[in-house]
Amino acid sequence: MYAIVKAGGRQEKVAVGDTVVVDRIDAAVGDSVSFPALLIVDGAAITSDAKTLSGVVVTGEILSEEKGPKIDILRYKNKTGYRRRQGFRSQLTRVKITAINL
Repeated sequence: MYAIVKAGGRQEKVAVGDTVVVDRIDAAVGDSVSFPALLIVDGAAITSDAKTLSGVVVTGEILSEEKGPKIDILRYKNKTGYRRRQGFRSQLTRVKITAINL
């Protein structure tokens, strides 16, 4: 059985025991978090009804907080001496899925 959940502005395919990396969640390491389910697949049975899915809870445990890869942003205009350099690293959270409760 697996579920499609909404996590951090994206959709992730998760099953019990999976580890996913999502956008930063403001909680401590070891805390329990829940995600809203968008789709449940249990063998041949597929559940996508919003009324049924409102009662489904996908829970996980926060394992660690991480940083994503560094992105270098360079701006340059020819013949004017204009150069700008900027960097960015996204804040991420690693979560282990512990249960999918129907």
